[in-house]
Amino acid sequence: MSREPELSVVVPVKNEAGNIAPLIAEIEQALAGRAFEIVYVDDGSTDATAAELAALAAGRPHLRIVRHADSCGQSAAVRSGARHARAPLIATLDGDGQNDPAFLPALMAAMEAAGPGCGLVQGQRVGRKDTGFKRFQSRIANRVRDAILNDGTRDSGCGLKLMRREVYLALPYFDALHRFTPALIRREGFAIAHVDVKDRPRGQGVSKYRFFDRLWVGIVDLAGVRWLLKRRRRVPEAREVTPP
Repeated sequence: MSREPELSVVVPVKNEAGNIAPLIAEIEQALAGRAFEIVYVDDGSTDATAAELAALAAGRPHLRIVRHADSCGQSAAVRSGARHARAPLIATLDGDGQNDPAFLPALMAAMEAAGPGCGLVQGQRVGRKDTGFKRFQSRIANRVRDAILNDGTRDSGCGLKLMRREVYLALPYFDALHRFTPALIRREGFAIAHVDVKDRPRGQGVSKYRFFDRLWVGIVDLAGVRWLLKRRRRVPEAREVTPP
């Protein structure tokens, strides 16, 4: 009888057919000896992603596939993966190969060391392999975000994250949630731990993100998250009273 997974690795992808097999092999190697599952979320791919996943799932009971009929975005894909996950801990990483699965054990060790009050272990990239312009825009975005939200995280955009599933699913959901996860988990009263992770060049394919396409949306999202943080109120402890 197979063990229940202790970790669900959620990988959102769109048109990443050429990067799937290498990344799965790396995840399996990184988590060898542990009880885990991999939940790939195909966010409406139009290339051979669906066929590649189906072929790789044969003989891999730990590989599960969730598919969106239409593309709904990265946050929606991560949310779908978390909802289908069976483990109490979920790790996320990008499907383009830039996040190295070899750091997954380090994230799990950091969560264990931090204790039950920790809701998130956030990877923070060093040695970024993106273009100079993309590094510049990420640096500016992270500084603005941290100044406004005070989330204590220098790189919330890193796809390598480890979260308690029940904590993540309790967060208010909106598009672009993945970029504001640290601030919202702190809002719920949980601590955040950080692990430096090495960045890698993308595998095959091209990035799906364009700076100017999401600039104004990001500003609106930032204002909305700030509003959520300001509106948070302590939930009082309550217990049922049994009549004498």
